[in-house]
Amino acid sequence: MKIQTKYFLLLGLALLPFASYAQLGVAKETFTRADSLRGNLTPLRTCYDINYYHLDVKFDIDNKFISGSNLFKFTATQDFTKLQFDLFSNLKVERVVYKGKDLPFTREFNAVFVTFPQAIKNGSKDEFTVLYSGNPTIAKRAPWDGGVEYNVDSLGHKWVSTACQGMGASVWWPNKDHQADEVDSALISISVPNGLKDISNGRLRKVTKLKDGYTKFDWFVGSPINNYDIEANIGDYAHYSETYQGEAGKLTLDFWPLSYNLEKAKKQWGANVKPMLKAFEHWFGPYPFYKDGYKLVETHHLGMEHQSGVAYGNKYQNGYLGRDLSGTGWGLKWDFIVVHESGHEWFGNNITSKDLADMWIHESFTNYSESLFIEDNWGKQAGQEYVHGNRLGIQNDQPIIGPYNVNKEGSGDMYQKGGVLLNMIRTIINDDEKWRSILRGLNKTFYHQTVTYEDIVGYINKESGKDLTPVFDQYIKHTILPTLEFTTVKGQLLCKWISDVHNFNMPVRIRVKDGEYQFINPTTRFTPVNIQGATKDNIEVDLFNYYIGVLND
Repeated sequence: MKIQTKYFLLLGLALLPFASYAQLGVAKETFTRADSLRGNLTPLRTCYDINYYHLDVKFDIDNKFISGSNLFKFTATQDFTKLQFDLFSNLKVERVVYKGKDLPFTREFNAVFVTFPQAIKNGSKDEFTVLYSGNPTIAKRAPWDGGVEYNVDSLGHKWVSTACQGMGASVWWPNKDHQADEVDSALISISVPNGLKDISNGRLRKVTKLKDGYTKFDWFVGSPINNYDIEANIGDYAHYSETYQGEAGKLTLDFWPLSYNLEKAKKQWGANVKPMLKAFEHWFGPYPFYKDGYKLVETHHLGMEHQSGVAYGNKYQNGYLGRDLSGTGWGLKWDFIVVHESGHEWFGNNITSKDLADMWIHESFTNYSESLFIEDNWGKQAGQEYVHGNRLGIQNDQPIIGPYNVNKEGSGDMYQKGGVLLNMIRTIINDDEKWRSILRGLNKTFYHQTVTYEDIVGYINKESGKDLTPVFDQYIKHTILPTLEFTTVKGQLLCKWISDVHNFNMPVRIRVKDGEYQFINPTTRFTPVNIQGATKDNIEVDLFNYYIGVLND
């Protein structure tokens, strides 16, 4: 048999800088007790629902030391006397205070177990405070290998930020560190040396000069927020603001560049932010956090989707540090970090996966959002070309879904391969307005919620009227591409799918050379290709929109 190799040749090609960008965390073959304590929802974590945090932390930058407290307000979901919260073991839990008294606690790896003097009753609201201190993990290469990042700007001012997706927020503050339970609201109080500013999520409520040479900045987040999104950014910042008249009214825009980059920021961010909001509100629905506003904050690291305070380090240039990851030219017409990281406000922050294994939900949709931004500004063909070009970065090394309950994401292919998959789903649905309503409907139906694989795939199935589960399963849970095999029996052209998924089926567009594309519905058994005049010599498959293999004997 003869294999059509045009697109298989791309599988071995990867943009190495992007590969490191795409893969958060460190690959593991085996998992430990510590991984299970971090990733599993045991009864000691599900017994309470987090309602509110007040994180109050002082940064001693010279000594790379932090100290402070976090107030946990919660609702009991069952009767219990013991619970788990999380804090990396290199940070010291000084005290756990409940009703004015210290509670006993024990530690195992990065998990802390607290015992209460009497049962907390199901449905009751209660609270405790954790006091802690220490030298948090220093980021080796934020945001991919994160923690607290210490730098100085070009004028010598101290410049500090946090970035902890994947590894978890407990790398620098105590919390219930699991994506399934988002806090409903939070007050973030960061104390920094005088002369510097802290920029965190939400809205600035108060600035207080302290007596010890420090200034405290109080930021309030009024919307549910996942733990890794909570940030501290400390530096010599300038500030300017604008507004955007969006679908849900007037949205405040606040921009925090380093002081000497103010004019660069006004030019670069001005050219990208409002077009991004226009495109994404069109495709995904209203920006999900009008209550907390939209911010961009300059950081030393490349970027991170910190909710209502997007971290930006793309050096005020288009592309991904000046490069086009798609190889098409379209990626150089806009600022990758502004668009991509802001896209996470919808997918990642509004809709958050319950388990890190499903981080593809965040990254696949957000990678795909880049093409929709292009489409909104330069037309559908441009957006489709960009998606197609993104195949250059696909490695097909591991499934893009990770193992559950151990806090581990899947392959970095969740970015480009996930975006390519979603473009195929759009092609199969074959109705752009229905597709847009599905994307908007996801953000409305799962507004400020945490979700599972089944939630997302089930919703798309229901709203499209098609069972697309086999398609999602093949591309997300397996590495090998499905292959469309053609053969001729007694002059009749037949085809079938070869795949990992049992009874795989996916409608696909084919045509007789120079004709119009038509949909056929192959299964895993050979069936006739009912297109007049089709032979193995003149048949063409839509390989521009379908990321598949083709065999033609």
